[in-house]
Amino acid sequence: MAAPLPSLGVVAIDIADAQIETYRTDGFFKVERFADEAVGRAMLDDVVGIVRAHDRGEAVAHALILPEAQPDFAAGRGAQAPEDRISKVFRLHRRPPFAAFLRTPALLPIMTTLLGTDDVDCFLSQFIFKNPGAWGQPWHQDSYYFPFDPPRPIVGLWLAVTGATLENGCLHVLPGSHAEPVHEHVPDRRPSANYGYMEIVDHDMSGAVPSLMRPGDLLVFDSHLMHRSTDNVSDGIRAAMVFHVAAAGTVDRTEAVKGYPSPVNDWQPLVRGGAFVSS
Repeated sequence: MAAPLPSLGVVAIDIADAQIETYRTDGFFKVERFADEAVGRAMLDDVVGIVRAHDRGEAVAHALILPEAQPDFAAGRGAQAPEDRISKVFRLHRRPPFAAFLRTPALLPIMTTLLGTDDVDCFLSQFIFKNPGAWGQPWHQDSYYFPFDPPRPIVGLWLAVTGATLENGCLHVLPGSHAEPVHEHVPDRRPSANYGYMEIVDHDMSGAVPSLMRPGDLLVFDSHLMHRSTDNVSDGIRAAMVFHVAAAGTVDRTEAVKGYPSPVNDWQPLVRGGAFVSS
């Protein structure tokens, strides 16, 4: 079994009634100072190593690396390290820093309570770089990308690796929108938007609120929650690590629906009988 991270300061909490009620009402809740900053730094160091190895032409097992696609993103910013041109890196939850974080005691009651099961799989992981100048992702619901049976519940776990501010493109969420069905999504209308970016254009988002976060804060959210991020107009990175979990036995119908298997999903047993399984 992967070791927990007590030495890195993960807070040993239980899920509280107030958090459950907030999740049911708003579709999300935040746990401040959930993890020490060292947890995120270990993730960042590992994923930077992946990106640099890939840039050298080395094979990188499992991980899927996506560069920023917006026009002239790299050319307009001078000399850069390879990671400065990257948007996201997927399929990381088998690697030690990420597998260990997923298997900390603090997360177990959150996942099992909100999913309503003692058997949980992690199927998606992505590290988001959000470098200076990067566009935000438009309004969407994660369940649009998840043609599963059953379609829910699915829980997202968003760990702030750096601070998330209005300037560097924090998330904005629409409280209560998790009660909505999955809305129509249309392709991101900006030329050369990032791979897979879709947007909701048929809903009033005026009630949205920003989710300002410090390094180590954790946002827990329902897959139907409408959310977006804004452009990074700061001089620094806004990094985050996101995992998605679902009940074991969920059937991924991506290939049946879209005609090809998901390039980003990677199903792995995480909890069985209320206890973590080895990575």
